[in-house]
Amino acid sequence: MSKRNIGVLTAVATAGLLAMVASAVAADLTPEGGDRSASADGQVPAYAGKQAPDAGWSYGKYRGDYWKHKNEKPLYSIDASNVAKYANMLSPGQIQLIKQTKGYRMDVYPSHRECQLPDVAAENSKANLTGAKLDASGENVQTALFPGVPFPQPKNGAEAIQNYLQRYRGEGLDWPQMITLVSPRSGGSEWIEAVSQQNVYFPWGKPGKTTPQDVDQLTQGAFYVVQSPAATAGQAYVARNYFDHDAETYYYFPGQRRVRRMPAYTHDAPVIGMENEYLIDEANMFYGTIDRFDWKLVGKKEMIVPYDSFGMYKFNDKLHDVFTPNGIAPEDRRYEVHRVWEVEATLKPTNRHVASKKVFYLDEDSWLALVGEDYDAQGKLWKVRESYPIPVWELGGTCDNEPFVQYNLIDGRYLSDQSSIGQGKDLRWYETVNNPRFKTDFFTAESLRSVSER
Repeated sequence: MSKRNIGVLTAVATAGLLAMVASAVAADLTPEGGDRSASADGQVPAYAGKQAPDAGWSYGKYRGDYWKHKNEKPLYSIDASNVAKYANMLSPGQIQLIKQTKGYRMDVYPSHRECQLPDVAAENSKANLTGAKLDASGENVQTALFPGVPFPQPKNGAEAIQNYLQRYRGEGLDWPQMITLVSPRSGGSEWIEAVSQQNVYFPWGKPGKTTPQDVDQLTQGAFYVVQSPAATAGQAYVARNYFDHDAETYYYFPGQRRVRRMPAYTHDAPVIGMENEYLIDEANMFYGTIDRFDWKLVGKKEMIVPYDSFGMYKFNDKLHDVFTPNGIAPEDRRYEVHRVWEVEATLKPTNRHVASKKVFYLDEDSWLALVGEDYDAQGKLWKVRESYPIPVWELGGTCDNEPFVQYNLIDGRYLSDQSSIGQGKDLRWYETVNNPRFKTDFFTAESLRSVSER
């Protein structure tokens, strides 16, 4: 037999072995890569999969009223008096937040594992087990099928965080009204409260099999326009994020009546109008390219994390019934015990960033970043973030976590973004969308100028 034929047979045998491994793994794990089994102590239940809402739900109705577990009561609560008892299941940031924040309490409920992917995204995720890879930098997704999880069994921290950044959220997201707020300074009473409209487009999110090359490397397009306060009303931007390089951002300033490109509006650049409490890459737990950090996959563990947090989607509630001076009201936060992947990002010696280290805790069933922490240049714990996931019934039970909060442990202020609380309208996910504001050519400087100058 020739060497060429032996090589062909070897390649075929290897491909067959990889397929068998993928098939065997898929039997033990969910399509997202989560362990189907319950934990030994029973706190994490076996994977249940998609659960439908109660009869009668449709978009525009409060989601929590139609969740089948809505009448559950907390199993226990954690506060400063008993936090030491649960310290092994909390992150350092959570512990510090409980200790130093007046009245802070975590109510812990029974755990539910009901996050699901639509069939096509589940199939793509299985194919990605052997087909997906990062590029030569080891940071960017080069090959993968979307929608789906690019790395259901990540080998390193970069693959794990890319699972979060490229998570399935449908083809589009829309906030008719969104609130971004920052709590008052110590001793003060004045909040920053910015109301805006936002929509985000994911060109690879439509049902099918899409590669980064099919969408010219575009991961998402975002449009944002401020509605209030009056001092900033009319400010707007569009951003284009990519698989393989930094975002392009264009900003419209009404006083100048011009659109400006913002090449430095990435990484740790401060978000305009938020008094340096909010940086670009802190949005939605983490946002943008990962190139300034080295990413380490620390391991998996059981942890008390925000989950099934329908209270953070009460769009008809009064804003400051939920957002109090000391943080989000305890009754609007729900916690459960889940298995999470811990991912640690350490600043590269050759790069600069105001954070020296970031730590994320990613849900095994959805790859959502549920808790995050930042350390300052001196290595001191600085910021703690939480996101609030729910099953999204528009997307067949896929889980997502748009609203989030960030606590600054050093100056005592906190911010929240991407919430619809107090706005009278719910945010909305679209499996598919046919609207000019969800097309690639809408997210351009020319389009921003046209929309803003009307």
